[in-house]
Amino acid sequence: MTLDLSIVRDQIQGWLREDVGPGDVTSRSILPEDHRSKAVIHAKEAGVVAGLPVAEAVFAEVDPALRVTRIATEGAPIAVGDVLLELEGSTLSILTGERLALNLLQRMSGIATTTRAYAAAVEGVTPAPRIVDTRKTTPGLRLLEKYAVRVGGGYNHRFGLFDAVLLKDNHIKAAGGVKEAVARSRAAVPHTMRVEVEVETMDQVEEAIESGADIIMLDNMAPASMAEAVSRIRRASPRTVVEASGGVNLTTVRTIAETGVDVISVGGLTHSAKSLDISLDLGGKKGARA
Repeated sequence: MTLDLSIVRDQIQGWLREDVGPGDVTSRSILPEDHRSKAVIHAKEAGVVAGLPVAEAVFAEVDPALRVTRIATEGAPIAVGDVLLELEGSTLSILTGERLALNLLQRMSGIATTTRAYAAAVEGVTPAPRIVDTRKTTPGLRLLEKYAVRVGGGYNHRFGLFDAVLLKDNHIKAAGGVKEAVARSRAAVPHTMRVEVEVETMDQVEEAIESGADIIMLDNMAPASMAEAVSRIRRASPRTVVEASGGVNLTTVRTIAETGVDVISVGGLTHSAKSLDISLDLGGKKGARA
C-alpha cells in the first residue's frame, strides 16, 4: 500500500474544516499574528513511527511557510524522548495544526507498532507466514491505516469490496454452498482475479479444494484442525494459498503460524491498535533526543 499524498491532502482539508472551522479562537485570543515559535514533536512512548509524511502534509496545508524538519525515519523504532519533527514559524499555525497532526501520527504509529509486534512473534517459523490486515478499519482512514501496517512490517489484504473476491459465510449461505458460490464467482469475474473462500469445517475444506478456489481461508479453527486442513490442501492442491483468520492475537499467532498457513489476517492490527503517545511542545522539550 503506497501513500498517495494527493488523496491525503484532500482528506486533510476536510479534517481541518471539522477541527478548526473559521479559526482557532483560543490561540487568536492571546497571540498576535506575527508571533513566532520553534516546536518539537516527540515520543512519550516507545514504538514504531509511522505517518511522518502525513503530519508534514497537515502543517503544509495549514501554513506553507512553516518550516518542518524530519528528524526520525519513517518505520524506525523510537524511544521515549526521541524527537520526530522540528517546526519553526507562526505560532498560530503550529497550534492550529497540532491536534490533527498528532491524532494521525499517534494512530498510525500505534498500528505500525502493533504490526511490528505480530511480525516479531512469528519470526523463525518456516515457512514464514505473512501478517496481513483486514477491512476492519476506521471509516475515512483506511488508506492511512493500511499504509501504517506496511510501515510496521505487515502486508495488505484487499483494500475494499471492489478489488478481490472473498466469499464469506453469508455469501456461501446465500449461494447454497461453497462449490456453488465459487462457481458463480468464477463465471462472473475476470480470469485475472483470484477467488478466495472462507471455510469453517473439514467438509467445507474439501468442498473448497474441489471447487478450485485460489485461496482458502480457515476461519476460527482450532490449531490441530487447522494443521490437518493445511495438510489436506497441500496434498490436493499445492499452489492454493491458505489463510488463517479469527481468534488471532499475540498469544495465539505463533501457534497458528506453526500450522503451516501462508497468510494470517489480523483485524486487531487496525481495529484494536492502541495509539502511541506522541506530543508537541513549543520551544523544544527538555531531555528530548534528536
